[in-house]
Amino acid sequence: MEFLYEYGLFIAKAITIVVAILLVVGGVISLASKQKQGKGNLEITSISDRLEDIANHARQLLLSKEQLKQFNKDKKKQAKVKHKEAKSSEQKQPKAQIFVIDFKGSMDAHEVDNLREEVTAVLSIAKPEDEVLVRLESGGGVVHGYGLAASQLQRIRDRNIKLTIAVDKVAASGGYMMACVADQVLAAKFAIIGSIGVIAQLPNFNKLLKKSNIEFEQHTAGEFKRTLTMFGENNDSGREKFREELEDVHQMFKGFVAEHRTGVNIDKVATGEYWYGSKAKELGLVDTIQTSDDYLLKLNETNKIFSVKYSIKKNLAEKFGIAASVALETALVKGWSKTQTLFK
Repeated sequence: MEFLYEYGLFIAKAITIVVAILLVVGGVISLASKQKQGKGNLEITSISDRLEDIANHARQLLLSKEQLKQFNKDKKKQAKVKHKEAKSSEQKQPKAQIFVIDFKGSMDAHEVDNLREEVTAVLSIAKPEDEVLVRLESGGGVVHGYGLAASQLQRIRDRNIKLTIAVDKVAASGGYMMACVADQVLAAKFAIIGSIGVIAQLPNFNKLLKKSNIEFEQHTAGEFKRTLTMFGENNDSGREKFREELEDVHQMFKGFVAEHRTGVNIDKVATGEYWYGSKAKELGLVDTIQTSDDYLLKLNETNKIFSVKYSIKKNLAEKFGIAASVALETALVKGWSKTQTLFK
């Protein structure tokens, strides 16, 4: 009897602990579900200050105390001279500011949501003499997403503010649609440029369904409401209509590039091919072979440079989900460390 009593007491304690945990988790989930989506956060930081910090740190490591002391002395003298020159000329020509936006686009181009806020922020404070530099990296994606992204950059041009696009790695397909909007396009020597074409693909499981004696029904109103389908039986008329739609999009893409890059032979470059930076320059797709780093270092000699970044604050439910995802990913990586090269 004593054993049964202790066992029952243990079960009661265990149930109490489980219920308590469930109540806490339920409360957290309930609170998270009631939260509204996090508001965005706009960050404007000085790239000029960061570059200066890097240079100062390098000097401290490489220069002797005497050399560093002399450098600081000379720097103060130069600063006084520049201050006098700036004060006397600021009425004649205001000093330009450079605003840097980073865009690393994915297939669905969801990053355009942040881009539109960043562009709006810049346009609210930028002056005609200022410049916007977009460090662009994208291999393209959905037409409507990258079309909107290009339109966001067009807003800068429409306000007569200089727009420069820098491509250090890749600006292809929809990425190049964005790049060609700029007043000038910079590209690293081995950056991938071009791919002015359109692609669409989908699998068809109709034969597999038939083999398994599974029927699939799809009803539409309108001859071409659905051209190709994953599960139904496709026909030649649907395929032809699908190709026509792709060709229409391609013609729009070609017209857009030709409008913004008037010097290019559009029929020669709109074949879906891509080129590296040097060849892209020969074809007129880019203007200068230069990295964004070198461009910013040069601008920093005479201008103040600022980074503009907009990000969405995640609510409690999203943070909880991310934490769980990271924990799961860590566990999987540890568990599959011997075979992880298979997934690269």
